[in-house]
Amino acid sequence: MKHKKPWLTKDAMEQIYEMKLWGNDDSEFYSGIGSHHPEIINPYIKAVTSFLTSFETPLTVCDLGCGDFNIGKELVKHSKRYIAVDIVTDLIAHNKEKFAAENLEFHCFDIATDSLPQGDCAILRQVLQHLSNAEIQRIIPKLADFKYIILTEHLPEGNFTPNKDIISGQGIRLKKHSGLDILAPPFNLKVKEQQQLSSVVVDDHKGVIITTLYKTI
Repeated sequence: MKHKKPWLTKDAMEQIYEMKLWGNDDSEFYSGIGSHHPEIINPYIKAVTSFLTSFETPLTVCDLGCGDFNIGKELVKHSKRYIAVDIVTDLIAHNKEKFAAENLEFHCFDIATDSLPQGDCAILRQVLQHLSNAEIQRIIPKLADFKYIILTEHLPEGNFTPNKDIISGQGIRLKKHSGLDILAPPFNLKVKEQQQLSSVVVDDHKGVIITTLYKTI
């Protein structure tokens, strides 16, 4: 009897793009309204640009879960080196053809199981919210190697119970009235400082998208 191949996060993410489960704007790859709606992305781009340009010597940025790169393309010019990573092979191949800059490179790997590139600042924009606690726990120790972490998460408004577990895939913890907090159990990332960079309430009060800057110990 043949054993069924386990359903992996890579399979789930590839299916999302193949079946356009995050929507469709006639592009071959589309990372959803959260990566395209001006009211959501413009405050984010402004805040992150302000942070990146505050350094006399530009930072090396690792964009972990770069998606269709609609946002990343606005940040490349503010970095010394911009390393964009995603788990979907065809998406990375597409991005390599569509986007080019001397300081830009794309790589395909799984940030939970593979080693991360070296850099000064890790960007994770609405990435961890789609992953199980077990996968996030494999990622957190690697994030501590970066001096800065810019983390964006879609959270419930008001008080909520953090870090309820989910199965990795399209959904997020919002449906369980939960959201990700990497400083809370079971993740317990230790940081020196934290600062909220931007906050956008989603239409019809379906939560709030918050971007936080962490300076690691």
